[in-house]
Order: sequence, then structure tokens, then C-alpha cells
Amino acid sequence: MSTYRQERRADQAAEAEQRRIDAAAAEDRRAERQKAADERAARLREQARADRQADRADRQARRRERAERRAVAWTPERIYRNGTLALVVASGLASLPAQIVHFVGISVMLLPVPLGLEGAAWVMAAGVAYADARSAPVWVRWLLRVLVAACAGFAASINYGYGLSLADGPHGLSADNAAAAGAGLAAVTVLGPAVFEIRQWVSTLAARDEDTKERRRHAGRRRRHHRDVLRVARRLVSAAPFGTLPVEEAWKRAWEVVHGPTEPGMTPRLEKRGVASATRLIEARKPDADAVARRIRAGMAHPQFVLPDTGNVVPIHREKPQVATQVPATAEKPAKGARKRPVPPRRRKGDTPRFHSAAKVAAADTARRPTVTANV
Repeated sequence: MSTYRQERRADQAAEAEQRRIDAAAAEDRRAERQKAADERAARLREQARADRQADRADRQARRRERAERRAVAWTPERIYRNGTLALVVASGLASLPAQIVHFVGISVMLLPVPLGLEGAAWVMAAGVAYADARSAPVWVRWLLRVLVAACAGFAASINYGYGLSLADGPHGLSADNAAAAGAGLAAVTVLGPAVFEIRQWVSTLAARDEDTKERRRHAGRRRRHHRDVLRVARRLVSAAPFGTLPVEEAWKRAWEVVHGPTEPGMTPRLEKRGVASATRLIEARKPDADAVARRIRAGMAHPQFVLPDTGNVVPIHREKPQVATQVPATAEKPAKGARKRPVPPRRRKGDTPRFHSAAKVAAADTARRPTVTANV
């Protein structure tokens, strides 16, 4: 009986232990599931935050792009260019119908005339721009401008006459209104080519670099001031194979041929003046006998006096003796004893200090000018 109870208790204990283990395992699984759920929620929150930040960055980028496009679209250059084109189109739309009505009223066969007239004016205006871009000669550009003015003026006169004719036609305009209409049509006809030409002038002047202007001015002054050198340089360039002799090298050689010096700008007269000026400068920097004597006296009186010599500054120090004894000085009195024969002094290399450079200068000046010695 006791064995049964013991086995029963053991089974109950085992069951309780198993339930505890199962509960712990279930709790662990629940904790793992909760942890996985929390991690998934955290990832979802992080992903949502990243998506919101990306959307915000995209919106900001789109706003910046729109602002940049607006800034580019509303620059003064684009406004001026687009405004000029708009005025040109308005001028053509206003002037062309009046000319068509005028010529068609005369004959239907004259319909191509206003088209050719307006087309010629605008083609010539575009030709001016093309000539500026290709750096064509000035007379070509002005010829095109004269043709533009002729076509535009003829069209303006036709439109003015058409405006005056409105007073007698079925429109029934008064004379003042007809004159105003004619003047307006004529002004609009001329306004288009004039605005286009002004735009071309502005573009050409804005494209010109200041350095280019200075180069042209320099070239003009060089041609005016040195015609002989220019003539020789051109002959040297024409004599050499094409593209082998640069212009500046040819100018340098021509200058040497005409004037002699290898440096452009220098002439024999300038070389002579330069040599004379250098000689006068050397003579002016060289001190006279009285000045040298005064400096030597002052150098002897003041240890730190400075004696200049043709641009160089030489200090005179009296602390360094120019004559040194060959026998070293004894620090203390020798003890009496047997008299020994003194050792004769021996000269060794470097035992005497070198003479100061100021003494050399003074000696050289004294040798050149005996009067300095007498004054000292």
C-alpha cells in the first residue's frame, strides 16, 4: 500500500513538474511572440517614419525644383528675350493684315507682295544677327540694316496710307481717328524690326569681353606708334610658311631688325639713357673724401657706428682688437723657482683674429684718396 502511495505521489509530482515545465515553455513562447510582435511594430514604425521623411524630402525637392524653374524662367535675360519675341510677333500680326488688304484691294495677284515685304525685312534682320555671330565685316552688317530699314519704312508708309483711307471707307472714322490709326499701324510696323535690332545690339555688346577690347586698343596703338616695325613683321609672317611664325615672335624679330635691342620697346637711345642713369646713380652713391674721413673719425669715437659703402652697411666694432698678442695671458703670478728658458712663441693657423671688414674699407679708401689720411 505504501508503495502505491509513493508511486502516486511521484506521479503527481512528475505531473506537476511537467505542468510547470509546460507553463514555463508556454510563457517563453508567449514572450517570444510578444517580442517578435514588438520588433515588427518597431520596424513598421521606423519604416513609416522613414517613409514620412522621404515624402517630406521629396516634397521639399519638388518645391526647390519649382522655385529654381521659376527663377530661371523669370530672369531678366529670359524676360527680355521672350518679351522681344512677343513684340516682334505682335508687330507682324498688326502690320501684315493692313498690307494684305491694301494690295489685295488693288489686285488679288498682289497677295504675295506684303508677305515678301515683311519676310524680306525679317530675313534681313536675322541676317544682321548671323553676321554678328560670324564676325562679318562692318559694312555687311550696315548694308543689311539699311535693307531692313528700307523694307520696314516702305511697309510703314503703306500702313499709314491704309489708316488714312479708313476715313473715307465704310468704317466711317473721323479724320483724327484715321490719322491715329495710320500712325499706330506705321509705328507698329517699324517697332518690330527696331526692337529686334536693339536686342541684337545688346546681345553683341554683352558678349564682348573687356579683355578683347583692351587687346584691340593695344593692337591699334601698336600699329599707330610703330609702323616701321609692323611693316617688317608683316613681311616676316608672309615670308614664313603659313602658321609657322607666330605674330608676337615676328614682332620681336622685326623690332630687333629695326631698332637693334632684342627686348621690344627698347631703342639705342633708351639703352644709352639707361646706361647714363645707372652711371650717375653709382657716382651719387659713392661718398666723397670728406664724408669718408668723418665716418672714420666717428667710427673710432663710437663703437657701434655704421659705415656705409656703396649700398652695403659695414659695422665698426672697437671691442675686437686688430693686433693680438701671441703669448697667452697668465691668470696668476707664477711661483718662484728655478729659472727656465722661455719657450719662444710659435705662430699657428687661426691664432690671430681676422681684420675687420670696416678696416679693409678704411684702408682701401685711404689708399685711393691720400687726402683722407692727412685729414684723419
